[in-house]
Amino acid sequence: MRKAQQTDMGKIRVGILFGGKSAEHEVSLQSARNVYDAIDRSRYEPVLIGIDKTGRWFLNDASRFLLNPEDPKRISLKPGGEPVTLVPRSGGALSGLGVFREAGHVDVIFPILHGPFGEDGTVQGLLKLADIPFVGSSVLGSAVGMDKDVMKRLLRDSGIPIGKFLVFRSHEAAPSFGEVKKILGMPIFIKPANMGSSVGISKVHNEDEFYRAVAEAFQYDAKIILEEFIEGRELECAVLGNEAPAASVPGEIISSHEFYSYDAKYLDKNGAALVIPANLDEMTKKKVRELAIKTFQVLDCRGLSRVDFFLRNGEAGASAGPGRSVEGRIIVNEINTMPGFTRISMYPKLWEASGVGYTELISRLIDLALEEFEREKRLKTSYEKF
Repeated sequence: MRKAQQTDMGKIRVGILFGGKSAEHEVSLQSARNVYDAIDRSRYEPVLIGIDKTGRWFLNDASRFLLNPEDPKRISLKPGGEPVTLVPRSGGALSGLGVFREAGHVDVIFPILHGPFGEDGTVQGLLKLADIPFVGSSVLGSAVGMDKDVMKRLLRDSGIPIGKFLVFRSHEAAPSFGEVKKILGMPIFIKPANMGSSVGISKVHNEDEFYRAVAEAFQYDAKIILEEFIEGRELECAVLGNEAPAASVPGEIISSHEFYSYDAKYLDKNGAALVIPANLDEMTKKKVRELAIKTFQVLDCRGLSRVDFFLRNGEAGASAGPGRSVEGRIIVNEINTMPGFTRISMYPKLWEASGVGYTELISRLIDLALEEFEREKRLKTSYEKF
């Protein structure tokens, strides 16, 4: 395992990277606050690195890095802090901008960034160039996990069950409502292809809603995805590990909104009920966990992910029942390679129900990041003839 640089206290310095140039900026702030409060201070020294909405990086003081931290509608990154950057081959040395002086170092980065410019492989590429371990998937896993179009095609070609979908790009002719309805039926979901936290998503029932939803989704991405509506239950399963990942107990989301929207997730305290573990028969639980791990591996993920499912309604209702097959009824919706990480988010709550507490989960993820870094270090980077 990587021998991390030690502080005078013998602790590993963990850079908590949060915020970001994304519509999911505020979600990241909430996750970072919770991780900072819960990280094991006997092993780690947290270093707060906030990214504002223009993409600038700042070292933040723990006592003042957030404004309105208790209000998810008004939470924001407090202005100020020392501008910093990472440079290639720095090994975790933080450089102050302007005079380009050293501004301390970190041994490993926990990039609690959601959405574009953070969860899509961009920051992961920078961290690899800087030669520093980081929590979560690398460039490829992050990129394909973020792009719902590429993700679904890879899952489909690997034999993993997914729902019907169509993809359109902003430079193409506008999709025809009649043709879409013929292929996908109604209602449907329209989403930006590269976004999370239900940002820019609409559930469409008719032609008027269709064109408004297309315009809304194109505000967040140049590529949008249209998905069939699947009548059934919404399940989620958390995955943890590198080469030999483990899956948590499945959980269920029961939304009080028409679907599990951004407001239902983060703004409305009564927006959804999380049922953990989900009330499922053993055969269904086993299949969900197997598919979660297979999805994680097919998409080349590392560290952590949350896999979201639909359990399609069947003749016997939502539960398969004794002796009834669940084949064809469990549908993978998508993967989230850096899921929400507040104490009340689904990913940590699923692991809590599986016997791994929040603080221990953070420690395991840091250990996995160091383990993956050491594995990659053993690979040759030059060709030698023998």
